[in-house]
Amino acid sequence: MPLQDAAALAASLPLAQAMREQPWLYPAVETLHIVGFALLVGAVAMFDLRVLGFGRQLPVRALARHLLPWSAGSMLLVLPTGVLLFVADPAALLANRVFLLKLGLILVAGLNALAFHAGPWRGADTWPERAPGIAVLHALLSLGLWVAVIASGRLLAYF
Repeated sequence: MPLQDAAALAASLPLAQAMREQPWLYPAVETLHIVGFALLVGAVAMFDLRVLGFGRQLPVRALARHLLPWSAGSMLLVLPTGVLLFVADPAALLANRVFLLKLGLILVAGLNALAFHAGPWRGADTWPERAPGIAVLHALLSLGLWVAVIASGRLLAYF
């Protein structure tokens, strides 16, 4: 099924119609999406800042055990609300370069997180007082990518 046909089908779903027609539904879903995203990016940013050397009195593994459930749990808000926002007008979003940029940035941020956890994180117990350069690079990239995701999400309202 071509992408445009899938978009048309998604837009015709009753839930998509409700998202467009009910005056408070779209803003309520958008608010939940932003709350979930704030939890996700907040947890990621706190961890990245620790990898960068802030809050050295907090053991990096202990902080990760506390923050990872928050970032994973935030997905219970971010993913379904993102899908609901998308189906409200999928054709317009698929034609929007800023939306496609946002999706691409999220993909790269996710790949960066996977590479971090498959690579330098495995040796975190042996890190000296400071994280190794490759871990710092992943943390900087993570922070930059998530700021760019937030910026592109805000720019959607203007493009």
